[in-house]
Amino acid sequence: MNGSGNGSGTGFNTRAIHAGQEPDPATGAVNVPVHLSTTFKQDGVGGLRGGYEYSRSGNPTRTALQEALAALEEGGTGLTFASGLAAEDTLLRTVCAPGDHVVLAGDAYGGTFRLLSRVLSRWGLEHTPVDLGDLDAVRAAVRPATRVLWCETPTNPLLNIADIAELATVAHGAGALLVVDNTFASPYLQRPLTLGADVVVHSTTKYLGGHSDVVGGALVTADPALGDEIAFSQNAMGAVNGPFDAWLVLRGIKTLGVRMDRHCANAARVVEFLQRSPAVSAVLYPGLPGHPGHEIAARQMSGFGGMVSFRLAAGEEAALKVCERARLFTLAESLGGVESLIEHPGRMTHASAAGSPLEVPADLVRLSVGIEDAEDLLADLEQALA
Repeated sequence: MNGSGNGSGTGFNTRAIHAGQEPDPATGAVNVPVHLSTTFKQDGVGGLRGGYEYSRSGNPTRTALQEALAALEEGGTGLTFASGLAAEDTLLRTVCAPGDHVVLAGDAYGGTFRLLSRVLSRWGLEHTPVDLGDLDAVRAAVRPATRVLWCETPTNPLLNIADIAELATVAHGAGALLVVDNTFASPYLQRPLTLGADVVVHSTTKYLGGHSDVVGGALVTADPALGDEIAFSQNAMGAVNGPFDAWLVLRGIKTLGVRMDRHCANAARVVEFLQRSPAVSAVLYPGLPGHPGHEIAARQMSGFGGMVSFRLAAGEEAALKVCERARLFTLAESLGGVESLIEHPGRMTHASAAGSPLEVPADLVRLSVGIEDAEDLLADLEQALA
């Protein structure tokens, strides 16, 4: 079963609470039930009651989440998976074939790079990393075999910004799809499909779940026909999320708007503090007027997000010490939860990119700024940087 419908006519927070989540008609339950059944009674051979037969093919709890995500991204079809990388793999193997080519953001998430460079390359899928902020370079990287232009904005972990509308023009002019990883922004701050993207990717583990207690991924397509193609692969390949995982993400989505407001407000305070620290050589945040992508971010996002990266003037060892000294900022991978996290991308989330064109600076620290009291976060950073 595919989630569909864009929930037009209502505001974002209303859709987040109600899209795909109406009270259960059988019991009146306000929350979507967790349908744990793996199989469903058929009304005669091949006669599906409610359209469900087997939970890999479709599950009512997963359907509710898929409909909610399609509504939030203003898309045609939503599909959810066991992880963000499962979603990416399913998408790429649906729209590409051996011998095809992908243009990839030059500072993409390390897991996406690993999937392309270490797994799908053996299948014959080629890729070229490129600075998506340089449209001439993007055009030059496109080949006749290019099927996908893969974009992150903001990027992980350098927080670079790409112009989605301009990239859509380049991709479509080459007969390719524009895929946008919207994990860092969330649909609350940015909706790429409304700017011309063909597919949006999410790690629902992050801001959509919001509580560091569920792993999942999602795709939302603008074209329902493309959604049907991916849904076939979803069923055939089987990397779907379980019903309880779907329920946890649904629960998180209901508070996405209010959480993102707090993430953004706290991140702005953290950025202001870091800019004053003599230990910090550079702060990477699209909300800063001096950020090279600031004007584009201000145009295509409604806020600048809760992710902040910064570089240490004293180099890699200083960056490692800051990560180790932090107390309220928990040293851990992942992002987007209510609690603040700190990590060293070069040795943690992006270790797989070491020695490649996507290698990140060794003096870089990445923060996922949570929703704690801002003064407590600043005090922790102050002692960690001392």
